[in-house]
Amino acid sequence: MKPSLRDTYAALKSVIRRYSGAVITSVVVCGGASAETFSVGIVPQFEPRKLTEIWLPILSELEESTGHRFDLVGSPTISDFEQSFIQGEFDFAYMNPYHFLVASETQGYTPIVRDGGRELFGVLVVAADSDIQTVKDLEGRKIAYPSPNALGASLLMRADLDRTFGLTYEPHYVSIHSSAYLNVVLGQMDAAGGVMATLNSNPDRESLRIIYETTRLPPHPIVAHDRISPEIIEEIEAAFLGMGATDAGRAMLARVPIRQVVPASEEDYEILKELNLADYWIDQ
Repeated sequence: MKPSLRDTYAALKSVIRRYSGAVITSVVVCGGASAETFSVGIVPQFEPRKLTEIWLPILSELEESTGHRFDLVGSPTISDFEQSFIQGEFDFAYMNPYHFLVASETQGYTPIVRDGGRELFGVLVVAADSDIQTVKDLEGRKIAYPSPNALGASLLMRADLDRTFGLTYEPHYVSIHSSAYLNVVLGQMDAAGGVMATLNSNPDRESLRIIYETTRLPPHPIVAHDRISPEIIEEIEAAFLGMGATDAGRAMLARVPIRQVVPASEEDYEILKELNLADYWIDQ
């Protein structure tokens, strides 16, 4: 049985409920309208305590702005997160762009907002004092990835190492970004795939050195399941844009990281279809 993260979340919030299926209707009444409770899934790039500290203030602000309730749903690994959105368990979610393509096809998820102030790209890192200088130096070596389907850290990176460099190496999947970096720092792996957001926030950042960067793409969207009404989606979009208009809101979103929140559309991610990453997606 997979370990639950509820105890970790409970240390920061007394009640975080996990459920799947249809939206649960609440008895709370705000402004004369019935409020609803929605599940929110977050791709686990960081360890659970950090994710909770980042997202609970944001969800609280959404509750204040919309009158609805938002329950954070824990996913122990990126693979667990993938299974959850493929099964439609999340009403709303924050996911990588390739996850969005899969989620759109399987459950009709639609993008609401994204970061307009930065781009997503994978980074390949080695130990700062390593003798490895180029990608070719990794021939026959061990490379850690957070999961097979992490977009920048794994899908883009593995495609480039294969198609561009023809590299032969030993891949290892270690669940989350911080574990991939730690394996390099400890000398268990020769390199690791990651992204700038997780690398720059990692406590071992000074012990790691970037040797390669992938193609750049629009970053992670916040998405809504097809069962969510257009009126609710408009409320959520307006609430996020409202957060981006205040100093306090921008400070909260910057920790995600979202530097400049902007509306998102399916067209933003059309470039992903041209990259033909399906060959590197691994069903789990």
